[in-house]
Amino acid sequence: MKKLIIALLFALPGLSMAAAPGVPLEKAGIDLRDQSSLQRGAQLFVNYCMGCHSVQYQRYNRMGRDIGLSDDQVRDNLMFVGDRIGDTMTIAMPKADAASWFGTPPPDLSVVSRSRGVDWLYSYLKGFYIDESRPFGMNNAVFPDVGMPHALWELEGLKRGITETVIDADGNESSKVVGYEMVKPGKLSAVEYDQAARDLTNFLAYTGEPVKLQRQQLGIWVLLFLGVLFIFAYLLKKEYWRDIH
Repeated sequence: MKKLIIALLFALPGLSMAAAPGVPLEKAGIDLRDQSSLQRGAQLFVNYCMGCHSVQYQRYNRMGRDIGLSDDQVRDNLMFVGDRIGDTMTIAMPKADAASWFGTPPPDLSVVSRSRGVDWLYSYLKGFYIDESRPFGMNNAVFPDVGMPHALWELEGLKRGITETVIDADGNESSKVVGYEMVKPGKLSAVEYDQAARDLTNFLAYTGEPVKLQRQQLGIWVLLFLGVLFIFAYLLKKEYWRDIH
C-alpha cells in the first residue's frame, strides 16, 4: 500500500499537466448516432488528412457499413489510391521521408480521440493561427509548436492569434492566445467550419472505438439480465435458508 501511494504521488504532476491545456477546451458535442455527420467527417478525413495520417486499424468496408455507406459508395467517394475495399486505411508515405519533411512521422490517428479526448481534438482543429516563426507558418493554441501545417486552412481561412502576457507563480512571463482575428476568410463561414470540425472529430471518435454503440447497448442488456438473475438468486437463497431462518 505504501508503494502504491508513493507511485500515485509521483504520477499526480503528470496527470495535472495532461488535464491543464494552454487554453480552455471547447465542448465537441458529437453524436456517434448521427450517420450524416460521420459520413461528412469521413470525407473530410480522406480529403484533407489521409495524405499524411492513417487510421491503420480501420477497414474501408467495415467503416462504410458502420456509417451507412455501401461498398460502391465507399469506392466512389472515399477511395482514391486504388486500394481494395477490404484493405485497411493506411497511407503510402514512407516514414523516412515524412520524418525529413515534418521532423517526425505523422502519427496514426486510429485512437487519437481516446488518447487526447474529443474536446481536445475539436479544440485543436479550431486552434490554428498564423505564426511566422514556425516552419509552416502556423501554430496551434491547444498544441503549441505543433509540427504540421493547418490542413483545413482552405475551409477555415487564416487567422491571427490575439495574445496576452501571463506571469506564472515563479515570475516567468509567457504569451497566451486568448482569441483570434480573421486575416483571410476560407470557403466556409465560422458556423460551417465549426460543424466541419465537429464532423471530423465525430469520425475520429468512431475510429477510436467502432463498437462503442454496440457495447453500450449490450451493457444495458447485461444489466437487465443481472437484475432478473438477482431476483431468482434471491428467491432461491430464501428457499434454501427457509428452515434455518
